[in-house]
Amino acid sequence: MIPILILAAGQSARMAGRDKLLEDVGGIPLLRRQVLMAHNTSQPVYVALPPDAEERQRTIADIDVSIITAPSANDGMSATMRDAVAALPEVSAFMITLADLIALETSDLTAVMAARTTHPDFVVWRGATADGKPGHPIVLDASLRSDFADLQGDNGGESIVKLIRDKTYLVKLPGNRARFDLDTPAEWAAWRASKP
Repeated sequence: MIPILILAAGQSARMAGRDKLLEDVGGIPLLRRQVLMAHNTSQPVYVALPPDAEERQRTIADIDVSIITAPSANDGMSATMRDAVAALPEVSAFMITLADLIALETSDLTAVMAARTTHPDFVVWRGATADGKPGHPIVLDASLRSDFADLQGDNGGESIVKLIRDKTYLVKLPGNRARFDLDTPAEWAAWRASKP
């Protein structure tokens, strides 16, 4: 079992008052799309939300997932990760991914999970772009779990994984899926305009 933790506690600060996790993607809100994508792996799914995220919570209320309330979400991604990883069950490994990576597919998540079996000598298995830039999702061995307890700032888990690059296996995913997100209304508009 590899529980999947979706980090969905960001403030959408560059969205001019809109919540990017509620933006329409293929007829459903982005957050719902991401949760269904993870749910399709048949692994348990955990979603980290800020305390005041009623609308985000409503959009996934009918899906079998566990909500983790991140009380320190306003302090940045590291605080959210610190709270959320602590709330995960005791398992041999866990996956972390970002809720706004709009291009990820279920097959990408399963490919990174499978790398843990095919390359067992590593402690981090990480999605990357087709040209090798590291991104998400990330599977982490349970031996790293305690390192999350001291995370600070807004760099998420980068301070942990950058110290063990030699123990990180990169799984190249198609195109830019491992890193592609949309942070502003203009980026959303351009992306929609590019669609057939």
